[in-house]
Amino acid sequence: MDAALALGEAARGTTAPNPNVGAVLVKDGAIIGRGATGPGGRPHAEAVALTEAGEATRGATLFVTLEPCAEPGRGPACADALVTAGIARVVAAIGDPHPRVNGAGFVKLLAAGISVETGPGADAAARSMEGFLTRQRSGRPFVTLKLALSIDGCLATSSGESKWITGGEARADVHRERARADMVLVGRGTLDADAPRLETARRKAVLTSEAAPVGWEIVKEPEAIARLEAVDSILLEGGAGAAAAFLAADLVDRLLVYRAPILLGGRPGVGDFGLASLAAAHGRWRRSGTRPLGADMVEIYERVRP
Repeated sequence: MDAALALGEAARGTTAPNPNVGAVLVKDGAIIGRGATGPGGRPHAEAVALTEAGEATRGATLFVTLEPCAEPGRGPACADALVTAGIARVVAAIGDPHPRVNGAGFVKLLAAGISVETGPGADAAARSMEGFLTRQRSGRPFVTLKLALSIDGCLATSSGESKWITGGEARADVHRERARADMVLVGRGTLDADAPRLETARRKAVLTSEAAPVGWEIVKEPEAIARLEAVDSILLEGGAGAAAAFLAADLVDRLLVYRAPILLGGRPGVGDFGLASLAAAHGRWRRSGTRPLGADMVEIYERVRP
């Protein structure tokens, strides 16, 4: 399953509106086929692995990060293709909550006499496909808010200077996060002040603006992200006003706080988002990890929801 998870993770940010699935076929202790969801969502990972394995599929075991689809789309249903290929066993990390699947893929496999096991690698698969899963369960993309701050929580000096708060290793990590997201979104102030090129971003958008540079999209308000097509994950890169708008709407699922060992006494990283009381702030976020990046540190926080 680890190999399937790695294949799916490598496809992250390229497969929307479909999930970034990884699949590995094993027979007699050897891998005979590997696959990941293709760009734009096709072909599916299972189809790629079956094609690579060729005639050797009968009696093989499929390790896949998500339940195989049950209904034909632009191609045959993966569950049907697995039955035709003579797969003996399917090990899936998690089920697919999409209404056209939601257990139906497993039912088809079991009806054809294929052994089905679920659970191995479930946590890693859910993290890797968090954008797709959030879209299915909540009807909107998964939003990660990135903040580059000083020790005292500032994103710029009092005069507005912000290049560069963090060092090269932290900025390289941000480039990787951009590549993993379907869209990078910035506020109008950040666009005007920094004119970010966002080289690794596949789609770029600006919040609450009447105009945008060529190649950029406009998101009128935070809630409008639900209407974006083929966008399951968003990296929100500020500034303080955009961060506050999404926090006020409770649309931030993860925080990436890149913290530099400097003090600025300048402009705060997040604007007022209408917090009613100090008590209301507690229990909303869980720190899930920290990593050193040169002299800097990234802190990762997950939103705690009922």
